[in-house]
Amino acid sequence: MTLFFAILFYCAFLIFAAGVAYKIYDFARTPAPLSIPTTPAPVTTGGTAFRMAREVVLFESLFKGNLWIWLFGWMFHMGLFLVLARHLRYFSDPVWSWVALIQPFGLYAGFAMAAGLGGLWARRFLVERIRYISTPSDHLMLALLLLIAVTGLGMKFVMHTDIVAVKAFFLGLMAFDIQPLPAHPALFVHLFLVALLMIIFPFSKLLHAPGVFFSPTRNQADNPREVRRLAPWAAQIEKS
Repeated sequence: MTLFFAILFYCAFLIFAAGVAYKIYDFARTPAPLSIPTTPAPVTTGGTAFRMAREVVLFESLFKGNLWIWLFGWMFHMGLFLVLARHLRYFSDPVWSWVALIQPFGLYAGFAMAAGLGGLWARRFLVERIRYISTPSDHLMLALLLLIAVTGLGMKFVMHTDIVAVKAFFLGLMAFDIQPLPAHPALFVHLFLVALLMIIFPFSKLLHAPGVFFSPTRNQADNPREVRRLAPWAAQIEKS
């Protein structure tokens, strides 16, 4: 099982890194010739950056649109952020001071993450218009994320595993020195689901994470009179 998970995570990391890098490249080279920021919008670059920061951290537009969805979505995303930050202790030796500081917060953020996911998934069953447009992939993504959260919490509070050996395993992967992985069924399930998420990520709706930074309705200033935007093909025609 140690060799299986070592190969699995090497493959998952390569697929994740290459897939996300390609999609970011694809987003960046897609022309945005029209000025279409959602108004009211800032008219300066600094104002646009501040608006984007509010959108990424506070989910400002979702807050204005639907408070319940905002609550569950913000709980999930902020919980996920803290959980991921807490897991950095498995990839650093010695553990960075700020990672050690957030350990208690990251622990209970797992509950917020699971609660947020539960609310978002329940919405897809209980709200008729959302249920109508939900696809099997929407349900499977939410189920996958919720199972990752539940198995992670289960290992902390119900079925404990040897986290020192887990850390040695991941530090060994980073140094191409494979170390034994604890024989723990819940750990195997948790790690398999995490690797599966990494493999699926570049091909799923989860790409809204980097994609939001390339959304012209958010990253453009409201300056259509001051700045003329041309697609590359239009600029070539104009030059000729």
